[in-house]
Amino acid sequence: MTVPSREDDPPEPPAAPVVVEAAGVYKRFGSTQALRGIDLALEPGRCLGLVGRNGAGKSTLVSILSGSYPPDAGEVRWHSQLATVHQHSMVVPTLTVAENVFLNRQPVRAGLVSWRGMRDAAQQLMAEWGYPIDVRLPCGALTVEQRQIVEIARALAAGTRCLLLDEPTASLERDAVRRLFERIRQLVASGVAVLYISHHLEEVFEICQDVAVIRDGQLVLTAPTEQVTQDQIVAAMVGTELASTAQPEASQAARQSPGAPCLIVDRLTAISPNGSIRNVSLEVNAGERVGVTGLLSAGVATLARAVAGAEPYDYGQILLDGSPLPRGRRDRALKAGVGYIPQDRQAEGFVSLLGVAENSTMTIVDWLSRTLGWLSPAGRANAAEPLTRRLCVVSAGPSQPVGELSGGNQQKVTVARALIRKPRLIVAITPTRGVDVAAKSLLLDELAEITEDSSAGLLLATDELSDLAICDRVIVLVRGEVFAEFTDPPFDREALIAATEGLTR
Repeated sequence: MTVPSREDDPPEPPAAPVVVEAAGVYKRFGSTQALRGIDLALEPGRCLGLVGRNGAGKSTLVSILSGSYPPDAGEVRWHSQLATVHQHSMVVPTLTVAENVFLNRQPVRAGLVSWRGMRDAAQQLMAEWGYPIDVRLPCGALTVEQRQIVEIARALAAGTRCLLLDEPTASLERDAVRRLFERIRQLVASGVAVLYISHHLEEVFEICQDVAVIRDGQLVLTAPTEQVTQDQIVAAMVGTELASTAQPEASQAARQSPGAPCLIVDRLTAISPNGSIRNVSLEVNAGERVGVTGLLSAGVATLARAVAGAEPYDYGQILLDGSPLPRGRRDRALKAGVGYIPQDRQAEGFVSLLGVAENSTMTIVDWLSRTLGWLSPAGRANAAEPLTRRLCVVSAGPSQPVGELSGGNQQKVTVARALIRKPRLIVAITPTRGVDVAAKSLLLDELAEITEDSSAGLLLATDELSDLAICDRVIVLVRGEVFAEFTDPPFDREALIAATEGLTR
């Protein structure tokens, strides 16, 4: 039954203003339908968390919202200026902070650039938002957090009222994350619309008022964060798969006793701009999973890179099965039996123009040459297929360039390249960074699997505490030295956090 309106009925409340909206957006790349009828609106003064598995369409949607790609169908309406802060810094390292903030918009006086006016305006903007950065410094001398701040300041200086943040905490320590969240809250309180993209659901619940889940190019859930649970979001992300796959297998039941030491690190010292280490000693037994964690500046990545032969060190010794590993020689460490999953997959994990099979088999070229006599695409594809299938690498085929894959599938190819040689020791640095919750579980399970028969050891260097659930022991570095060791899994998260901060409990 329809009730007629009366003149004294209260008027309908006005629709909430919208800063940016997508209406019925479709996008296809070749045979891949990336987006399927997306409807999404960003409102001023609200932070919307966008989550989904790798390859679900998040990056494509962000590229269309920011104007980088045109939609095949549907439309995007911009009612205010928009800016994107990417996961990988987009500042010009050789220019100063002030020059980056006012890039292509330098204040001009009498036909000339007013350098003093630009510096003063940039310093004032930094002061208003509590950014203690000297605007005369070149951006190449800044920390990851500070470069991110410069990008946000550049957007604000341009009058941006909508900000897209693409995994902004991926390279930040906990204190830096806390400061970033404070600034996001300031922006939202001032009426800025924020789209926050993250694989960390706890961040979404902490900072976002709303959440949207994208799966296979479609929005499958949109709701206020206070009305949904993490389990419901995970279930929406993975579809018909079990939500429990979102968590790594942490059980230590039925674990075999570790064998003899396969890795011995003796009083290792390395001076590095990424975090120095001093007199670090540790062992990894065959069949054992040893985690190393700490703040980004604690030298965790430096230790792992030195063991993998990817970075030289100053003093000490690294032994694999009793034989010294060459200093700073990744090629010789590979042949000695050290598999390596690097921290930066873009720089060290794969060659973007080469295909999935060619990248996956890059570490066994010598084996394939001896077996096949020559390297053929079919031979590479056959060798790569079992592992890429087990890791669920999603691609158009073994010849598709890895640079065209989603970040999570690029990481799976990087892991495949490290594991395919059946190494004696795996060195993995933050192997689950930038992957979705289901892919994270898959990768961790695969890393755990290689130690099950006690033939290989795992050195897992990470600041992602949830990754440590697969470990038998965890070593904590503080200021480049061993501070604590945890030997009784499952490990107490609060105790781990306290140890990384140099505190005891």
